[in-house]
Amino acid sequence: MVFQDPEAFLSEVEEIAGLGATQLMTYWRALEPDQISEKARNDLVSAADLASEQVIIAAIRKRFPEHRILSEEAGWSTPSISGPTWIVDPLDGTTNFIHGIPQFAISIGVAEEGAVKFGVILDPIKNDVFSAARGHGAWWNGKQCRISSREGLSGALLATGFPFKAHRLLDPYLAIFRDVFLQCKAVRRPGAAALDLAYTAAGLFDGFFEFQLSAWDVAAGSLLVEEAGGTITDMDGGSDFLDCGDVVCGSPGVHRELLKVVGRHREEWHETAD
Repeated sequence: MVFQDPEAFLSEVEEIAGLGATQLMTYWRALEPDQISEKARNDLVSAADLASEQVIIAAIRKRFPEHRILSEEAGWSTPSISGPTWIVDPLDGTTNFIHGIPQFAISIGVAEEGAVKFGVILDPIKNDVFSAARGHGAWWNGKQCRISSREGLSGALLATGFPFKAHRLLDPYLAIFRDVFLQCKAVRRPGAAALDLAYTAAGLFDGFFEFQLSAWDVAAGSLLVEEAGGTITDMDGGSDFLDCGDVVCGSPGVHRELLKVVGRHREEWHETAD
């Protein structure tokens, strides 16, 4: 499929994300204990995730019945046809949401022929909409996003996320963290990878690294970073981050130095992960 009008299609993605946001906010700081469950250790899902996902999937099916959908909770939920694929996180930052911490978002990427072509990250608390279309730039509430001008780790403000679902990887992660921490100005751990990527695209963070993510955490944000002029790779410096979930990104200079640090611990990481 050729997207004849990228701006109009991106607006539709934003509208669909908005439908999910409306559902999320009905549960904001109002979840009951029986509306929260654990998929696996430290991996939570709530009625808010499921309600947001339901309306997003329904809207995609109604407007684009020929498209495929991959969503965090529902998995693959369309016929097995070839064509554009929507990659949906109906609530990125579930733990924050459950604890009433206002740092979460809806993330929707649309991929075709192996590349993400459109991305939207919507933060309903701050009324922030980050969006991108491949070849057409990245935007934050209508203003064009630009990656940080930082040339290296010295003086950089970075974001990260902990491997909370893979405790066996904590030691190599902490070794990476220590080396990065000693070279940069500060590191933040806000708890929603999609927003970390969006903030990196907007130049609020100079770079971001996290490992063991899922495609729905990364799809939209990776396009934002690229369209804002940044560099994003997996920890080996390749383009496999959507599949492997390992992300290193930032301004070209920050990414280059981050990747050097990660590279010193890459062998230990892969040995532990295997």
